[in-house]
Amino acid sequence: MKVDQQQLLNDGFIILPEVIPAPQLEALRTASDILVERQKEIWTRDRKPDEPAGGQWETGAQPRLGNYQNLIDASTANTVEVWLHENTLGVSRQLLSVPQHTSMTGMMMMCSPQRDHGPAAWHRDVHPIDMAPMASLQADLLENGPKYLQWNIPLYDDEVLWVVPGSHRRLNTAAENQQLSQDPRVPLPDGVPVELKAGDGVVYINYLLHWGSNYSTKLRRTLHGGHTIFPYCADLNFTEYLSAEARESFVGWDQKSAQMQDLTESALRAIINNEADAYRAAVEDLQPGAGKAGQIVQAIYLCKAAYNIHILKNPDDSLPDDILGRASSPHPISINWGPQFADRFSTAEAELLWQRCTVLDAKLQADEEHFVPGFQARPMHYYFDAMPSPFGVEDFIASWTASA
Repeated sequence: MKVDQQQLLNDGFIILPEVIPAPQLEALRTASDILVERQKEIWTRDRKPDEPAGGQWETGAQPRLGNYQNLIDASTANTVEVWLHENTLGVSRQLLSVPQHTSMTGMMMMCSPQRDHGPAAWHRDVHPIDMAPMASLQADLLENGPKYLQWNIPLYDDEVLWVVPGSHRRLNTAAENQQLSQDPRVPLPDGVPVELKAGDGVVYINYLLHWGSNYSTKLRRTLHGGHTIFPYCADLNFTEYLSAEARESFVGWDQKSAQMQDLTESALRAIINNEADAYRAAVEDLQPGAGKAGQIVQAIYLCKAAYNIHILKNPDDSLPDDILGRASSPHPISINWGPQFADRFSTAEAELLWQRCTVLDAKLQADEEHFVPGFQARPMHYYFDAMPSPFGVEDFIASWTASA
């Protein structure tokens, strides 16, 4: 299946017919039902005291099986292997910024709720607390191509997703901000439905303004996941049920992840040691060929990684829950490799590393808390749209000495 990266960069999404061939649909539906029943048992077991017997299955507006690897056995292995086909992984390899690094991440499934919940809110999958400002992300995307791609693949006809074509390339308009502030749960003027037949797929850039238009009881089993150039998988036990070729792919991605964690450590230690050339070399290996926009986004992510390591080495329960949660949860796309990675650094090294990054971090923050509608975030000091003053990689490198 051939696709055009320029179409993706122009529109922000591509609809692909018959990503899952019709003869494979019924087997995947059967496997998806098995996964749902297994997850329902977990939700029942883990329900809160004030929740009904079924827990999230009964209360959720969009019950979601998140990273369902722990539910996999021989009877459900096809729900993993579908993500490795030429119609999925092969498509993403044509679209991502570093094709040779393309790997699987985040296998999930979105389900219909037990009662009508209506529409969700329009949003971009962007949270400035651990990502770069929107304008920096967009400049990197248009300069270098995407680092991550998101997919919806319905096993039954699905019209829930709406998008605003081209919105991944620009900031919100004044009219969009006004409407999103007034009511984020109604159609935006330029929004269009993504109408998918069973087995079709849509691959999209998650900076796009998009919307869950109606969480109704109409049967929904939509595979949701992504491909990235920053592989990470916490547990490979599920791969014993996969084909030899699929298993080898995951093992290879795990090895690549280890290499990228080593490169991340090299970049961070270069910051600690004030070694500019070693830093540039490590960043080039992390994202080969990235231009200036990509390099500053990498610098921002490394700065965020330094903060996460600082938090993990110096626990502070007074910090907001979202900051503590993100520090403890791996998010490789933004170069956060989690608590085990933080243990590579001593408390003193973590303190010095964060000290070296404080100038850039200050450039990313306003004096007062603020908020831009359409983001997955609370009001905060970090800029949502753009840093007000230019700051490049060489400025970042120079700041290490300034912050010493």
